[in-house]
Amino acid sequence: MANDLFSTLRTYLNKVSDGEKNASEVASTVNQWLREGGEALKIKIEDEVERSVSKMGFVKRGEFEALKEEVARLRMSASPKATVRKAPVKKTTVKKVSAKKTASKKASK
Repeated sequence: MANDLFSTLRTYLNKVSDGEKNASEVASTVNQWLREGGEALKIKIEDEVERSVSKMGFVKRGEFEALKEEVARLRMSASPKATVRKAPVKKTTVKKVSAKKTASKKASK
């Protein structure tokens, strides 16, 4: 990579010497190239760190915070339902006795 950098710089210096480009154009181009290379390197490092951390079983803070908020939201939505809910009422069967049967039982006694 160092050879690529030096050969690129040498090419730009030759262009400046030949008058094809001026120094500010070369400086601007090199600056842009360094910025792009830095961004690419940053992305590669972030990907590698994320891969290593996930292998270890850790989660990112953002994921943890999102999960924490979701749990809180679920608890809030579950709480009102629990307080409104009443215990089921047990139905008892009551046998109705007709007046005729009651009268006939009393008469037979």
